[in-house]
Amino acid sequence: MTDTLDDLSTRLSGCRLCADRFAATATRHAPRPVVWFDRGARLLIAGQAPGLKVHERGRPFDDPSGTRLRDWLGLSEAQFWDRSRIAIVPMAFCFPGYDANGADLPPPPLCRATWHDALFEALGEIRLRVYVGGYAHRYHLGAKTGVTETVRGWRDHLPDAIPLPHPSWRNTAWLKRNPWFADELLPVLRARVREAME
Repeated sequence: MTDTLDDLSTRLSGCRLCADRFAATATRHAPRPVVWFDRGARLLIAGQAPGLKVHERGRPFDDPSGTRLRDWLGLSEAQFWDRSRIAIVPMAFCFPGYDANGADLPPPPLCRATWHDALFEALGEIRLRVYVGGYAHRYHLGAKTGVTETVRGWRDHLPDAIPLPHPSWRNTAWLKRNPWFADELLPVLRARVREAME
C-alpha cells in the first residue's frame, strides 16, 4: 500500500533514527525534522539539509540563504512557504550538526534512504524541480562533476529541472566569479517558476 502524504508527514515528523548520531556531534542536538510539503505542490526545492537557524525555527530556508534563494526564484515569503504549492525536500530533514571544527556535517544518507522513495511517489507530478547544491545534484541528477560544471550545464535539464549552487553567503565569491549565473540562468529560472506556479 502506498503511503499518503499525510501519513508520511506524520511519520517523518516523529523520526528519531539519527538521535545517537546527532548526540555525538559537536552540537549534541536532538533530531527535529523540518517537514514542508503538501498535496498539489507544483515546485520542488531539493536541497542539502537544514542549518542551525532552520533547526531552531522549524521552517526551511528561514535564514539568509533562504532570502537569497527566494530572490533567485522571484518568490515572496508567502509564496515560498505555501506548502500546497512548494515542496521542500532536502537530502536530510534534520540539521546534521557541526564537527569539532565548526564545519557543517554532511546529510546522513539514512534519511534519504528511509524517506525519499515513498515521498516522491506520494508527491506525484511536480512541474519544476530545483536542485540546490552538490548533494542534491549528485543524487537527483547523477552529477559526476562539481557544482560549477553542473550548474553551468543547466540548459541540459530544462524544462523540468534546474540545478543551482547553494545560496549560502559562503558562495558570494562564486557568484562574482560566475556572472553568467545571474545574467543567463536566473531570468530563465524565474520564468519557469512563474509558469510552474500558475
